[in-house]
Amino acid sequence: MIGWLDCAAGASGDMLLGALVDVGVPLAVLQEAVDALQIGVQLQTSAVIRAGLGASQVQVVVPEADQVTRNWTEIRSLVTQAALSAPARERALDVFARLAHAEAQVHRVDVGNVHFHEVGAHDALADIVGVCAGFAFLGLTQLVASPVALGSGQTRGAHGPLPVPAPAVLALLAGVPVHAGAASYESCTPTGAALLMGWVDDWGQLPALVVDRVGVGAGGRDNDEVANVVRLVLGHAVPAELQDVPAELRAAELQSVVVQTNIDDLDPRLWPGVLQLLLDLGADDAWLTPILMKKGRPAHLLSALCRSEVLPAVRSAIFRETSALGLRTTAVTKTALAREEFVIQVHGQPIRIKTGLLDDAVVNRQPEWVDVAAAAQALDLPAKQVLVLAFAAAQRSLDAGG
Repeated sequence: MIGWLDCAAGASGDMLLGALVDVGVPLAVLQEAVDALQIGVQLQTSAVIRAGLGASQVQVVVPEADQVTRNWTEIRSLVTQAALSAPARERALDVFARLAHAEAQVHRVDVGNVHFHEVGAHDALADIVGVCAGFAFLGLTQLVASPVALGSGQTRGAHGPLPVPAPAVLALLAGVPVHAGAASYESCTPTGAALLMGWVDDWGQLPALVVDRVGVGAGGRDNDEVANVVRLVLGHAVPAELQDVPAELRAAELQSVVVQTNIDDLDPRLWPGVLQLLLDLGADDAWLTPILMKKGRPAHLLSALCRSEVLPAVRSAIFRETSALGLRTTAVTKTALAREEFVIQVHGQPIRIKTGLLDDAVVNRQPEWVDVAAAAQALDLPAKQVLVLAFAAAQRSLDAGG
């Protein structure tokens, strides 16, 4: 399933919470994640109207004595120790890390010395953890967002008046499409910007898809300048390359997903087990590519090709078994040949022969390597010799009509 966020009116934590609830994520899922923080926050939802549009508004009800200021270390410890699902926890940590680095950049201090004010308060904690739990619940294969409206004018922060767009918002959204929008107030908050950067895979207008459902999340204001909502559209992709393909050929086109992440700090002895686990969970393929990351660090690009139904298990395994803090997910179209299999004998050892057919004609034929290796060991012969014998036996079987 693919999601698209319409950010024409900006984005904030409560707007995203409302869109998630409106699109069908149970409020209990979000509340359970917030309860794991043990900060006494309650979520309440209500139906509202914004510029004539019906929407869901989620209000974060915080304890009366909420005057908490936390630093990055304290927030990281709080989220790490909370009883959250692995995807929700890792994404929430990633979002807070983005906020910490943005604040450090804006105030020109070391990230370890950043003290959160607005974003360290209970309501922002609930926003971030709740939104991460909601998107994890949906298990989207891809999330696209429109250019983000940031607003204009001034707002007030913990240290006094701030220009809009807020400096932290500009730091967070560097490199993605933004615009001022119609509103003369803060349309996109730092929390909203960090959540977008933590979850959005691509930026642009509504992609080609078959719409399944739409969720509308409301902000606190209702005005005539713009409908103050975030819309979350869920649907299934319609690949452009299939639109003009005859129906009889479409059966060979399979909708799949590629999940990727860059990792530079995992003990290399763990990689074989990780790749095998992904395959055992149903991934069609899993592989590593050597890459060079920032600061010249040698690293690996982990990639897994899988069907959408096994994506949640594959994604969870990557977070659980590796040091990844985030994943990129891309919908792809996989073209697969029709396949057949038969068994031949090499000196009494069975070896499966895989064949690929195009329009009922054999275009590829290959012995199963696991069988070749087993036969070579049993016969005490070099594997390359067994491979040649297997090809010859396969051809004899086909020539004989077997």
